[in-house]
Amino acid sequence: MADISLVLGGARSGKSARALSLAATPPHVFVATAEALDLEMEARIARHRAERGESWLVVEEPLDLADAVRAHAAEGTTLLIDCLTLWLSNVMHHGREPGAETARLIAAMELAPGRIVLVSNEIGMGLAPMNELGRAFRDEQGRLNQRIAAVAGHVEFVAAGLPLTLKGTPR
Repeated sequence: MADISLVLGGARSGKSARALSLAATPPHVFVATAEALDLEMEARIARHRAERGESWLVVEEPLDLADAVRAHAAEGTTLLIDCLTLWLSNVMHHGREPGAETARLIAAMELAPGRIVLVSNEIGMGLAPMNELGRAFRDEQGRLNQRIAAVAGHVEFVAAGLPLTLKGTPR
């Protein structure tokens, strides 16, 4: 099984920057789950590409993360998946069952060589969403984070750019 790290945090907490630092040594593969559905997201994706630099192989996979893990995980390589929250949104939007898709992802990671760093939002610390879809998403996100944290050897929570190790040895 891969050496799995999960980096959690809120929006603009510094979790992606922390994950990039954990995966800084090449060879590394960046698996992006975002889709450029509007001009603002296109600009955001372009900024993120520029921040990462040329040493990264970038794979855009908004839906089939298990397939991306199987295709790109390799001994001596770090696979950075950013982020599980957008992936879950895509899964739900396409009518796929989140629990089954999470099981597929975990099964792929259990067979993967190398290192995997995953980024996810911790969204359950605020107010309860006002509508059914928002509450369902919050609940699925919480279950996803718990399942990934259970198989990860290293879990961090990032707030204000500062990582707090929740599981494993500080890195």
